[in-house]
Amino acid sequence: MGAEKSRVLLAVCGGIAAYKACEVLRGLQKAGCEVRVTMTDDATRFVGAATFEALSGSPVATSLYDYPGSAIPHIELAEWADVAVVAPATANVMAKMACGIADDCLTTTLLACSCPVLVAPGMNVHMWRNAATQANVATLRERGVRFVGPDSGRLACGDVGEGKLAGVDEMVAAALALLAPRDLVGLRVLVDAGPTHEAIDPVRYIANRSTGKMGYAIAAAAAWRGAEVTLVSGPTSLATPAGVRRIDVESAAQMHDAMLAAFDAADVAICSAAVADYTPAAPADRKLKKSREHLDAIRLTETADILADLCAAKGGRLVVGFAAETDDLLAHAREKLDHKGADLVVANDVSRPESTFGADTNRVALVSAEGVEQLETMPLANVADVILDWVRHRTSRR
Repeated sequence: MGAEKSRVLLAVCGGIAAYKACEVLRGLQKAGCEVRVTMTDDATRFVGAATFEALSGSPVATSLYDYPGSAIPHIELAEWADVAVVAPATANVMAKMACGIADDCLTTTLLACSCPVLVAPGMNVHMWRNAATQANVATLRERGVRFVGPDSGRLACGDVGEGKLAGVDEMVAAALALLAPRDLVGLRVLVDAGPTHEAIDPVRYIANRSTGKMGYAIAAAAAWRGAEVTLVSGPTSLATPAGVRRIDVESAAQMHDAMLAAFDAADVAICSAAVADYTPAAPADRKLKKSREHLDAIRLTETADILADLCAAKGGRLVVGFAAETDDLLAHAREKLDHKGADLVVANDVSRPESTFGADTNRVALVSAEGVEQLETMPLANVADVILDWVRHRTSRR
Protein backbone atom coordinates (compact mmCIF):
# COMPACT_ATOMS: atom_id res chain seq x y z
CA MET A 1 0.00 0.00 0.00
CA GLY A 2 1.02 3.67 -0.24
CA ALA A 3 1.26 6.35 -2.86
CA GLU A 4 4.13 6.70 -5.31
CA LYS A 5 5.89 10.05 -5.29
CA SER A 6 3.99 12.47 -7.54
CA ARG A 7 5.86 14.74 -9.97
CA VAL A 8 5.07 18.45 -10.13
CA LEU A 9 6.45 20.93 -12.64
CA LEU A 10 6.52 24.42 -11.11
CA ALA A 11 6.52 27.18 -13.76
CA VAL A 12 7.60 30.49 -12.23
CA CYS A 13 6.82 33.73 -14.06
CA GLY A 14 8.24 37.23 -13.56
CA GLY A 15 6.17 38.90 -10.84
CA ILE A 16 6.89 40.35 -7.43
CA ALA A 17 5.16 37.32 -5.84
CA ALA A 18 7.72 34.92 -7.37
CA TYR A 19 9.28 34.45 -3.94
CA LYS A 20 6.10 32.66 -2.83
CA ALA A 21 6.83 29.95 -5.39
CA CYS A 22 9.65 28.84 -3.07
CA GLU A 23 7.08 28.21 -0.34
CA VAL A 24 4.83 26.38 -2.81
CA LEU A 25 7.75 24.14 -3.73
CA ARG A 26 8.43 23.36 -0.08
CA GLY A 27 4.74 22.69 0.58
CA LEU A 28 4.58 20.22 -2.28
CA GLN A 29 7.72 18.48 -1.07
CA LYS A 30 6.26 18.15 2.43
CA ALA A 31 3.25 16.48 0.81
CA GLY A 32 5.59 13.90 -0.70
CA CYS A 33 5.94 15.32 -4.22
CA GLU A 34 9.04 15.60 -6.36
CA VAL A 35 9.25 19.10 -7.84
CA ARG A 36 11.16 20.46 -10.84
CA VAL A 37 11.21 24.09 -11.92
CA THR A 38 11.16 26.09 -15.11
CA MET A 39 11.41 29.90 -15.03
CA THR A 40 11.17 32.85 -17.36
CA ASP A 41 14.14 35.21 -17.62
CA ASP A 42 12.07 37.88 -15.90
CA ALA A 43 11.36 35.52 -12.98
CA THR A 44 15.10 35.14 -12.34
CA ARG A 45 15.27 38.90 -11.68
CA PHE A 46 13.05 38.36 -8.63
CA VAL A 47 14.37 35.00 -7.40
CA GLY A 48 17.55 33.43 -8.71
CA ALA A 49 17.49 30.05 -10.41
CA ALA A 50 20.09 28.86 -7.90
CA THR A 51 17.51 29.20 -5.11
CA PHE A 52 15.06 26.87 -6.82
CA GLU A 53 17.85 24.48 -7.79
CA ALA A 54 18.94 24.23 -4.16
CA LEU A 55 15.38 23.73 -2.91
CA SER A 56 14.34 21.20 -5.57
CA GLY A 57 17.63 19.32 -5.87
CA SER A 58 17.27 19.40 -9.68
CA PRO A 59 18.48 21.71 -12.46
CA VAL A 60 16.20 24.66 -13.24
CA ALA A 61 15.11 25.05 -16.85
CA THR A 62 15.51 28.67 -17.95
CA SER A 63 16.64 28.02 -21.50
CA LEU A 64 15.95 25.50 -24.23
CA TYR A 65 19.65 25.21 -24.99
CA ASP A 66 21.61 24.64 -21.78
CA TYR A 67 19.58 22.25 -19.64
CA PRO A 68 21.91 19.61 -18.12
CA GLY A 69 21.39 16.11 -19.45
CA SER A 70 18.81 16.89 -22.13
CA ALA A 71 18.83 18.59 -25.51
CA ILE A 72 15.05 18.93 -25.41
CA PRO A 73 14.17 20.03 -21.85
CA HIS A 74 10.67 21.21 -22.75
CA ILE A 75 9.68 17.72 -23.92
CA GLU A 76 11.46 15.93 -21.08
CA LEU A 77 9.82 18.07 -18.40
CA ALA A 78 6.39 18.00 -20.06
CA GLU A 79 6.42 14.20 -20.24
CA TRP A 80 7.87 13.86 -16.73
CA ALA A 81 5.21 15.95 -14.96
CA ASP A 82 2.00 14.60 -13.45
CA VAL A 83 0.76 18.17 -13.02
CA ALA A 84 2.09 21.62 -13.91
CA VAL A 85 1.63 24.62 -11.60
CA VAL A 86 2.12 28.13 -12.98
CA ALA A 87 2.78 30.42 -10.01
CA PRO A 88 2.74 33.32 -10.15
CA ALA A 89 1.10 33.43 -13.58
CA THR A 90 1.48 36.83 -15.18
CA ALA A 91 -1.00 38.34 -17.63
CA ASN A 92 1.68 38.01 -20.31
CA VAL A 93 2.23 34.28 -19.82
CA MET A 94 -1.52 33.57 -19.62
CA ALA A 95 -1.94 35.44 -22.93
CA LYS A 96 0.79 33.32 -24.49
CA MET A 97 -0.81 30.13 -23.16
CA ALA A 98 -4.19 31.14 -24.61
CA CYS A 99 -2.67 31.89 -28.02
CA GLY A 100 -0.29 28.92 -28.13
CA ILE A 101 2.80 31.12 -28.20
CA ALA A 102 5.98 29.31 -27.17
CA ASP A 103 8.88 31.74 -27.25
CA ASP A 104 10.89 30.66 -24.20
CA CYS A 105 11.55 27.52 -22.16
CA LEU A 106 8.59 27.97 -19.81
CA THR A 107 5.91 28.61 -22.43
CA THR A 108 7.33 25.94 -24.76
CA THR A 109 7.19 23.41 -21.93
CA LEU A 110 3.61 24.35 -21.03
CA LEU A 111 2.57 24.01 -24.68
CA ALA A 112 4.00 20.47 -24.69
CA CYS A 113 2.25 19.44 -21.46
CA SER A 114 -0.56 16.89 -21.65
CA CYS A 115 -0.92 16.70 -17.86
CA PRO A 116 -3.36 18.85 -15.84
CA VAL A 117 -2.28 22.48 -15.57
CA LEU A 118 -3.02 24.73 -12.59
CA VAL A 119 -2.67 28.49 -12.98
CA ALA A 120 -2.28 30.87 -10.02
CA PRO A 121 -2.57 34.43 -11.38
CA GLY A 122 -0.71 37.29 -9.72
CA MET A 123 -0.83 40.82 -11.14
CA ASN A 124 -2.17 44.35 -10.77
CA VAL A 125 -5.93 44.68 -10.37
CA HIS A 126 -6.33 46.67 -13.61
CA MET A 127 -4.33 44.09 -15.56
CA TRP A 128 -6.51 41.33 -14.11
CA ARG A 129 -9.74 43.17 -14.95
CA ASN A 130 -8.63 44.02 -18.48
CA ALA A 131 -10.97 42.51 -21.06
CA ALA A 132 -8.07 40.80 -22.85
CA THR A 133 -6.97 39.06 -19.65
CA GLN A 134 -10.50 37.96 -18.82
CA ALA A 135 -10.95 36.59 -22.35
CA ASN A 136 -7.69 34.65 -22.03
CA VAL A 137 -8.78 33.23 -18.68
CA ALA A 138 -12.10 32.15 -20.19
CA THR A 139 -10.27 30.48 -23.09
CA LEU A 140 -7.94 28.60 -20.79
CA ARG A 141 -10.83 27.46 -18.57
CA GLU A 142 -12.66 26.13 -21.63
CA ARG A 143 -9.57 24.07 -22.47
CA GLY A 144 -9.56 22.50 -19.01
CA VAL A 145 -6.90 24.64 -17.33
CA ARG A 146 -7.66 24.98 -13.60
CA PHE A 147 -7.31 28.24 -11.67
CA VAL A 148 -6.62 29.04 -8.03
CA GLY A 149 -7.16 32.68 -7.07
CA PRO A 150 -6.47 35.46 -7.51
CA ASP A 151 -7.38 36.85 -4.10
CA SER A 152 -8.44 40.38 -3.38
CA GLY A 153 -6.46 42.73 -1.15
CA ARG A 154 -3.67 45.25 -1.05
CA LEU A 155 -1.23 44.67 -3.91
CA ALA A 156 2.52 45.28 -4.05
CA CYS A 157 2.01 48.43 -6.12
CA GLY A 158 -0.32 49.88 -3.49
CA ASP A 159 -3.57 49.33 -5.38
CA VAL A 160 -6.38 47.38 -3.73
CA GLY A 161 -8.47 44.75 -5.51
CA GLU A 162 -8.25 41.43 -7.31
CA GLY A 163 -4.90 40.17 -8.54
CA LYS A 164 -3.22 39.07 -5.32
CA LEU A 165 -1.60 35.64 -5.60
CA ALA A 166 -3.53 32.93 -3.75
CA GLY A 167 -2.20 31.73 -0.41
CA VAL A 168 0.57 29.16 -0.43
CA ASP A 169 -1.52 26.51 1.35
CA GLU A 170 -4.37 27.11 -1.09
CA MET A 171 -2.08 26.66 -4.11
CA VAL A 172 -0.52 23.51 -2.68
CA ALA A 173 -3.95 22.06 -1.87
CA ALA A 174 -5.21 22.82 -5.38
CA ALA A 175 -2.20 21.09 -6.93
CA LEU A 176 -2.58 18.04 -4.72
CA ALA A 177 -6.27 17.85 -5.57
CA LEU A 178 -5.32 17.46 -9.25
CA LEU A 179 -2.89 14.67 -8.34
CA ALA A 180 -5.18 12.70 -6.08
CA PRO A 181 -7.20 9.73 -7.39
CA ARG A 182 -10.92 10.39 -6.98
CA ASP A 183 -11.40 6.98 -5.41
CA LEU A 184 -13.29 8.07 -2.28
CA VAL A 185 -16.19 9.83 -4.00
CA GLY A 186 -19.40 9.10 -2.10
CA LEU A 187 -17.61 8.17 1.14
CA ARG A 188 -18.39 10.26 4.22
CA VAL A 189 -15.31 10.53 6.42
CA LEU A 190 -15.21 11.88 9.97
CA VAL A 191 -11.81 12.83 11.43
CA ASP A 192 -10.78 14.26 14.79
CA ALA A 193 -7.46 16.02 15.28
CA GLY A 194 -5.34 17.97 17.68
CA PRO A 195 -5.21 18.17 21.47
CA THR A 196 -7.92 19.01 23.96
CA HIS A 197 -7.66 21.67 26.64
CA GLU A 198 -9.08 20.71 30.03
CA ALA A 199 -9.80 23.83 32.07
CA ILE A 200 -8.38 24.26 35.57
CA ASP A 201 -9.73 27.81 35.69
CA PRO A 202 -10.51 30.40 32.97
CA VAL A 203 -6.75 30.93 32.42
CA ARG A 204 -5.05 27.59 33.02
CA TYR A 205 -5.63 24.20 31.45
CA ILE A 206 -4.21 20.69 31.10
CA ALA A 207 -3.13 19.76 27.57
CA ASN A 208 -0.64 17.68 25.59
CA ARG A 209 1.90 18.22 22.81
CA SER A 210 -0.34 17.30 19.86
CA THR A 211 -0.36 19.78 16.96
CA GLY A 212 -3.11 18.18 14.88
CA LYS A 213 -0.86 17.81 11.81
CA MET A 214 -1.59 14.11 11.27
CA GLY A 215 -5.36 14.49 11.50
CA TYR A 216 -5.36 17.54 9.24
CA ALA A 217 -3.28 15.62 6.69
CA ILE A 218 -5.83 12.79 6.74
CA ALA A 219 -8.75 15.22 6.32
CA ALA A 220 -7.00 17.00 3.45
CA ALA A 221 -6.08 13.76 1.66
CA ALA A 222 -9.61 12.38 2.01
CA ALA A 223 -11.06 15.57 0.53
CA TRP A 224 -8.55 15.52 -2.35
CA ARG A 225 -9.64 11.96 -3.09
CA GLY A 226 -13.29 12.95 -3.32
CA ALA A 227 -14.67 12.12 0.13
CA GLU A 228 -17.13 14.29 2.02
CA VAL A 229 -15.05 15.20 5.07
CA THR A 230 -15.95 16.54 8.50
CA LEU A 231 -13.06 17.50 10.76
CA VAL A 232 -13.58 17.91 14.51
CA SER A 233 -10.59 19.89 15.69
CA GLY A 234 -9.16 20.69 19.07
CA PRO A 235 -7.20 23.95 19.50
CA THR A 236 -4.57 24.25 16.74
CA SER A 237 -3.03 26.94 14.56
CA LEU A 238 -3.60 24.95 11.36
CA ALA A 239 -5.67 26.20 8.44
CA THR A 240 -8.79 24.27 7.46
CA PRO A 241 -7.99 21.99 4.49
CA ALA A 242 -9.74 22.87 1.24
CA GLY A 243 -13.15 21.24 0.87
CA VAL A 244 -13.36 20.17 4.52
CA ARG A 245 -16.14 21.03 6.98
CA ARG A 246 -14.53 21.92 10.30
CA ILE A 247 -16.05 21.87 13.78
CA ASP A 248 -13.93 23.54 16.47
CA VAL A 249 -13.99 22.21 20.02
CA GLU A 250 -11.84 22.73 23.09
CA SER A 251 -12.41 20.05 25.70
CA ALA A 252 -12.57 16.26 25.59
CA ALA A 253 -16.27 16.41 26.46
CA GLN A 254 -16.96 18.78 23.56
CA MET A 255 -14.97 16.58 21.18
CA HIS A 256 -16.86 13.51 22.38
CA ASP A 257 -20.26 15.12 21.79
CA ALA A 258 -19.25 16.54 18.40
CA MET A 259 -17.85 13.23 17.18
CA LEU A 260 -20.85 11.18 18.28
CA ALA A 261 -23.24 13.67 16.69
CA ALA A 262 -21.32 13.83 13.40
CA PHE A 263 -20.92 10.05 13.27
CA ASP A 264 -24.62 9.70 12.49
CA ALA A 265 -23.89 10.98 8.97
CA ALA A 266 -20.51 9.27 8.45
CA ASP A 267 -19.36 6.00 6.92
CA VAL A 268 -15.89 6.05 8.48
CA ALA A 269 -14.47 7.65 11.64
CA ILE A 270 -10.73 8.20 11.99
CA CYS A 271 -9.73 9.16 15.52
CA SER A 272 -6.28 10.74 15.37
CA ALA A 273 -6.80 13.37 18.08
CA ALA A 274 -4.78 13.23 21.30
CA VAL A 275 -7.75 13.43 23.65
CA ALA A 276 -7.13 13.99 27.35
CA ASP A 277 -7.82 10.91 29.46
CA TYR A 278 -8.50 13.02 32.54
CA THR A 279 -10.05 16.42 33.22
CA PRO A 280 -10.27 18.55 36.37
CA ALA A 281 -13.33 17.46 38.33
CA ALA A 282 -14.25 20.97 39.50
CA PRO A 283 -12.72 23.72 37.34
CA ALA A 284 -12.85 27.15 38.97
CA ASP A 285 -15.00 29.87 37.45
CA ARG A 286 -12.32 32.52 38.14
CA LYS A 287 -8.54 32.66 38.00
CA LEU A 288 -7.03 30.99 41.05
CA LYS A 289 -4.60 33.30 42.85
CA LYS A 290 -1.31 31.84 44.05
CA SER A 291 -1.22 34.27 46.95
CA ARG A 292 -4.51 32.95 48.38
CA GLU A 293 -5.11 29.49 46.88
CA HIS A 294 -2.23 27.04 46.76
CA LEU A 295 -2.82 24.74 43.81
CA ASP A 296 -0.84 21.78 45.10
CA ALA A 297 -3.33 19.18 43.90
CA ILE A 298 -6.00 18.91 41.22
CA ARG A 299 -8.71 16.30 41.58
CA LEU A 300 -9.20 14.62 38.20
CA THR A 301 -11.95 12.56 36.67
CA GLU A 302 -11.82 10.31 33.60
CA THR A 303 -13.09 11.67 30.30
CA ALA A 304 -15.52 9.78 28.06
CA ASP A 305 -13.82 7.33 25.68
CA ILE A 306 -14.53 8.63 22.17
CA LEU A 307 -13.03 5.67 20.32
CA ALA A 308 -14.87 3.08 22.43
CA ASP A 309 -18.19 4.89 22.13
CA LEU A 310 -17.84 5.22 18.35
CA CYS A 311 -17.00 1.52 18.07
CA ALA A 312 -20.05 0.64 20.16
CA ALA A 313 -22.25 2.64 17.78
CA LYS A 314 -20.59 1.74 14.47
CA GLY A 315 -22.70 -1.17 13.27
CA GLY A 316 -21.31 -1.96 9.82
CA ARG A 317 -19.23 1.20 9.61
CA LEU A 318 -15.46 1.53 10.01
CA VAL A 319 -13.67 3.08 12.96
CA VAL A 320 -9.93 3.73 12.93
CA GLY A 321 -8.06 4.61 16.12
CA PHE A 322 -4.55 5.85 16.87
CA ALA A 323 -2.14 4.66 19.55
CA ALA A 324 0.56 7.21 20.33
CA GLU A 325 2.93 5.40 22.67
CA THR A 326 6.44 5.68 24.10
CA ASP A 327 6.97 1.98 24.93
CA ASP A 328 5.56 -1.45 24.06
CA LEU A 329 4.01 0.10 20.97
CA LEU A 330 2.50 -2.97 19.30
CA ALA A 331 1.28 -4.53 22.54
CA HIS A 332 -0.59 -1.36 23.48
CA ALA A 333 -1.99 -1.04 19.95
CA ARG A 334 -3.27 -4.65 19.94
CA GLU A 335 -4.85 -4.09 23.34
CA LYS A 336 -6.64 -0.98 22.08
CA LEU A 337 -7.80 -2.86 18.96
CA ASP A 338 -9.26 -5.72 21.00
CA HIS A 339 -10.72 -3.87 23.98
CA LYS A 340 -12.30 -1.00 22.10
CA GLY A 341 -13.46 -2.84 19.00
CA ALA A 342 -11.74 -0.69 16.37
CA ASP A 343 -11.24 -2.00 12.84
CA LEU A 344 -7.73 -0.57 12.61
CA VAL A 345 -5.28 1.01 15.05
CA VAL A 346 -2.51 3.20 13.68
CA ALA A 347 0.41 2.91 16.10
CA ASN A 348 3.26 5.38 16.31
CA ASP A 349 6.10 5.77 18.78
CA VAL A 350 6.06 9.44 19.77
CA SER A 351 9.40 9.10 21.55
CA ARG A 352 11.10 8.88 18.14
CA PRO A 353 12.07 12.25 16.58
CA GLU A 354 10.66 11.34 13.16
CA SER A 355 7.23 10.41 14.57
CA THR A 356 6.84 12.68 17.57
CA PHE A 357 4.22 15.39 18.01
CA GLY A 358 4.75 18.25 15.56
CA ALA A 359 6.97 16.33 13.13
CA ASP A 360 6.29 16.52 9.40
CA THR A 361 6.93 12.78 9.07
CA ASN A 362 5.58 9.72 10.83
CA ARG A 363 6.58 6.09 11.21
CA VAL A 364 3.50 4.01 11.87
CA ALA A 365 2.36 0.41 12.07
CA LEU A 366 -1.11 -0.61 10.92
CA VAL A 367 -2.57 -3.04 13.45
CA SER A 368 -5.74 -4.92 12.51
CA ALA A 369 -7.30 -8.34 12.89
CA GLU A 370 -5.31 -9.41 9.82
CA GLY A 371 -1.99 -8.65 11.51
CA VAL A 372 0.63 -5.88 11.69
CA GLU A 373 2.07 -3.91 8.79
CA GLN A 374 5.09 -1.83 9.78
CA LEU A 375 5.71 1.13 7.48
CA GLU A 376 8.86 3.14 6.95
CA THR A 377 9.13 6.83 7.89
CA MET A 378 7.13 8.91 5.41
CA PRO A 379 5.77 12.47 5.05
CA LEU A 380 2.44 12.92 6.80
CA ALA A 381 0.56 13.20 3.49
CA ASN A 382 1.86 9.78 2.44
CA VAL A 383 0.92 8.26 5.79
CA ALA A 384 -2.56 9.71 5.35
CA ASP A 385 -2.86 8.09 1.92
CA VAL A 386 -1.76 4.72 3.30
CA ILE A 387 -4.48 4.88 5.96
CA LEU A 388 -7.07 5.93 3.38
CA ASP A 389 -5.93 3.14 1.03
CA TRP A 390 -6.67 0.69 3.85
CA VAL A 391 -10.09 2.30 4.38
CA ARG A 392 -10.89 2.20 0.65
CA HIS A 393 -9.89 -1.44 0.37
CA ARG A 394 -11.94 -2.42 3.40
CA THR A 395 -15.05 -0.46 2.33
CA SER A 396 -14.86 -1.94 -1.18
CA ARG A 397 -14.76 -5.44 0.35
CA ARG A 398 -17.89 -4.65 2.29
